[in-house]
Amino acid sequence: QVQLVESGGGLVQPGGSLTLSCASSGSIFRIYTMAWYRQAPGKRRELVAAITSGGITNYADSVKGRFTISRDNAKNTVLLQMNSLKPEDTAVYFCFASRTVGVSTLDFWGQGTQVTVSS
Repeated sequence: QVQLVESGGGLVQPGGSLTLSCASSGSIFRIYTMAWYRQAPGKRRELVAAITSGGITNYADSVKGRFTISRDNAKNTVLLQMNSLKPEDTAVYFCFASRTVGVSTLDFWGQGTQVTVSS
């Protein structure tokens, strides 16, 4: 079992920055693909950024060049550095962990942290 706890959300002005942090329990954090998803009111949850156990990253087109995902396996932590924030980045951001087990995956979600971009 993996528990994910997000922190770092809040209110920020357009053009500002925030760093989200996700702390994970468990001793095998390093083998999980980690990701950040977000869900705005009335919209579907969408992938923001992901990082594999080997450090390969993937970003949604809407955040490329503005957001950076990173992981620290020694601290069981994944970060999302968000720069040049826009009002459309407003959403609840969720931390996600996944690993392959046989032919299926084992997935875990955090509880979410609110990010509001507004002047």
